Amino acid sequence: MTRHLLIAGAAVAALSLAACGQKTETKGAATPAEQAATPDANPAATIPTPSNEAAAPDFVAKAAASDMFEIEAAKIAQKRAKNADVKKFAADMIAAHTKTTADLKKAIADAGQAQTLTLPAALPNDLQDKLNDLNKADNFDVAYMDNQVDAHQAALDVMQRYAQDGDVAQIKTFAAATAPMVQQHHDQAKAIRDALK
Repeated sequence: MTRHLLIAGAAVAALSLAACGQKTETKGAATPAEQAATPDANPAATIPTPSNEAAAPDFVAKAAASDMFEIEAAKIAQKRAKNADVKKFAADMIAAHTKTTADLKKAIADAGQAQTLTLPAALPNDLQDKLNDLNKADNFDVAYMDNQVDAHQAALDVMQRYAQDGDVAQIKTFAAATAPMVQQHHDQAKAIRDALK
């Protein structure tokens, strides 16, 4: 009996290893031009999440929460940051993410989904916890910029996934148009953070 279990376990392991080596092709509706216009900050950092980010309700919730978090974190930075570059970055984040929230609302309205797709009224617990931690950070400037690199990488991943595989054309267009700006913010955050360290 033990020998049979060992053989079955070895077979499962061999099949799993074989499956790891195979490339799977993701079929999406994004054109090659859309794919080229959607940059990769760090493709290796793309982590699958349990939500279905190709479905409009999940994408809208994540994109709106990301904007909300960016704006709230930037407001804290405007009060607590000491470095001029950090303060300027925070001011830019408030303006940029207020605009992307408005653009997302417009994309939802253009898609005729304003009644079914609503933006969250409050941050999800994980982002609220990050905001609370940021508020208590000792070396605020470095903590904020570290946070911004991670937050923009996560936002970029969400935008790219929806731009590739999203289910509502107008919102897909929004994601594809927004991804390069998120990429730019990611790169700026990384440069400022690296200069602070």
